[in-house]
Amino acid sequence: MAGLIAYGAYVPYHRLARTDVAAVLGTKAGKGTRAVAGYDEDTTSMAVEAARGALALNGLRARIGQLFLATAAPAYLDKTNATAVHAALGLDEHVLAADMAGSVRSGLGALVTAARSPVPTLAVLSDLRTGLPGSADEAAGGDGAAAFAFGGHRNGAPVIAELLAHDTVSDEILERWRLPGSPNSRVWEERFAEEIYVTLAGKALGAALDQAGLDIGAIDHFVVSGLHARACATVRRTAGVRPEAVTPDLTGAIGNAGTAQPGLLLADVLDRARPGETIALVILGDGAGVLLLRTTEALTTHRGARPVAAQIAAGSAPVPYATYLSWRGLLDREPPRRPDPEPPYAPPAHRRGGWKYGFVASRCEKCGTRHLPPDRVCVSCRSVDAMTDEPMEHVRGTVATFTVDRLAHTPSPPMLVVVVDYDGGGRFRCQLTDATEADAVIGARVEMTFRRTVTASGVHNYFWKARPVRTGDTDQTEETHG
Repeated sequence: MAGLIAYGAYVPYHRLARTDVAAVLGTKAGKGTRAVAGYDEDTTSMAVEAARGALALNGLRARIGQLFLATAAPAYLDKTNATAVHAALGLDEHVLAADMAGSVRSGLGALVTAARSPVPTLAVLSDLRTGLPGSADEAAGGDGAAAFAFGGHRNGAPVIAELLAHDTVSDEILERWRLPGSPNSRVWEERFAEEIYVTLAGKALGAALDQAGLDIGAIDHFVVSGLHARACATVRRTAGVRPEAVTPDLTGAIGNAGTAQPGLLLADVLDRARPGETIALVILGDGAGVLLLRTTEALTTHRGARPVAAQIAAGSAPVPYATYLSWRGLLDREPPRRPDPEPPYAPPAHRRGGWKYGFVASRCEKCGTRHLPPDRVCVSCRSVDAMTDEPMEHVRGTVATFTVDRLAHTPSPPMLVVVVDYDGGGRFRCQLTDATEADAVIGARVEMTFRRTVTASGVHNYFWKARPVRTGDTDQTEETHG
């Protein structure tokens, strides 16, 4: 039996209140909040976080044969973004890592391709949605990522949701578009595409149900996702499913994350679905697509590492609107009067890829001392070349000391720097993110997260930062990395 074997979701910590936007711009106040990627996050870093959650099970990373990253907001063009995700996860070098980028529909493409692949495949959906200040896209958008691994029992992993059927319908619709280099999308009048999408959704859903030999009443969870809000609402209302089967769209709490939205909604359903239930995922955008899944008994013991509802509940107090605008590059603030930061250099970054992207330390085989960064010579017993690799991305630690640097070059001053003592040995100095000055205290517990430290000369410098361990966070320890 082939189907879904693992999943994970990532909702950024920060929130923007729609009432704060209205208060600044004098527009009509919307309700709720939207998820906001931090100043050091992009679609690549969020993809890593979602994939870490999906691959938290023991040994699953070693089974992945392909990785597809879908996003409408790639951090790079020309250069493959999925390879950075591949490096951060420490996947085998023979694993294909490729982008499906440029459109929101690429998320559907990644899911269907992964579901139909003969080898275990990880589909990661990530997006960062923005718009002009005061626009509907700005208020309704959201940021986030989700990851889904598809495979089967023959690959050594239990199937948590069997793939019953899928169908897609494609149509060329000039409904939403964005020219290369433009920061915001353009949208046609909503009524034009609404009826088209409703018709296409009906065709795809009907074909998928026919393939599976099911009728509409068999659906227990009906998930509809797309950037055309009116069409999605109409499909939920008119498709003929039982009203109690229609799932919430979460836009009031985190907004619509575009490419990643169907993944976040599906992950939320899987977080609470019971074995033997049927899930219909409908995705609208330049056509329609449907995936039908039926959960298995394995789901109860193989759910995502961090439930979507828990991540929503753990969000920050709303950030000031001016802060959000500066993070998005829509409001230029004076930088510190320091030399501009230098970009990372390609040769050393490639030589030290295991440390830079995978946060892989070393441990002395003779005396057991852990070294961060990895070294050839043991600082304790002076043994040479007697080291074994030790991935550290899952290891938590305790803040030994900290600095609040108000002069460092950072898009979100002040820069918080901590010295971390890791569980099991080792000490390292790094930045603290998703935090305020009140979080930088001696004795605070932290975990590691993959972030963008700086962008200089058109180059993104990715590395690992510490973030506070907050109440309710689960440990993502992966035994194969212990």
